Amino acid sequence: MPELLDDTHLEQTAVVANSAMNRDRRLPAYRRELGFDPVAWLAARPAPQRWLDVGCGSAHALFEADETLSGHARIIGLDLVDYFGGPPRAGIDLVTGSVLTWRPDEPVDLITSVHALHYVGDKLAALTRMSSWLTSDGLFAANFDATSIRDTGGVPLGRRVTTALRDNGFTYTARSHRLTRGGRALPRWEFTYAGADAHAGPNYTGQDAVASHYRL
Repeated sequence: MPELLDDTHLEQTAVVANSAMNRDRRLPAYRRELGFDPVAWLAARPAPQRWLDVGCGSAHALFEADETLSGHARIIGLDLVDYFGGPPRAGIDLVTGSVLTWRPDEPVDLITSVHALHYVGDKLAALTRMSSWLTSDGLFAANFDATSIRDTGGVPLGRRVTTALRDNGFTYTARSHRLTRGGRALPRWEFTYAGADAHAGPNYTGQDAVASHYRL
């Protein structure tokens, strides 16, 4: 059985609190990883829009987006460690915090998370929280690895997880590892969080990631 950590201790491990994760990712990588253009999506809707990027890293992509969206969107970058590539601007708020404890002060139109969920302990709690932050016609889009959701013995929960995601209104594409949902909701899960394994090794990205363990 793997050694399981609670989220407070997990966030202090080298795998999670690192200086390399998502540090230099730019807008073209966001388009490629998420399968759509967040800037175009926001620009096509009435202003002002609110965009929350969870695990924004250096926030270089957000600085690039602000050049196009200036005055059209309010951008919030959330990251566990403060390695931002510049100071906040008039249209950008940069927040150091955890997706499991921080929350926005009002609903958000777009929530993105490029590879950041690989490093979260209670991933299902994170999905619940982010879903509850959306506006009624908002969009959530993230990279997600369903095999990282495991039982307490370390066995991936497989179809039970993908079925639970679908039943809670998410669309998961295993081939591209993309997870999306439209509109605010409060998902309910049949799993109880038991802790996280910071030594699970590389996931499909080739980088070390965190496995999340649940009791049925």
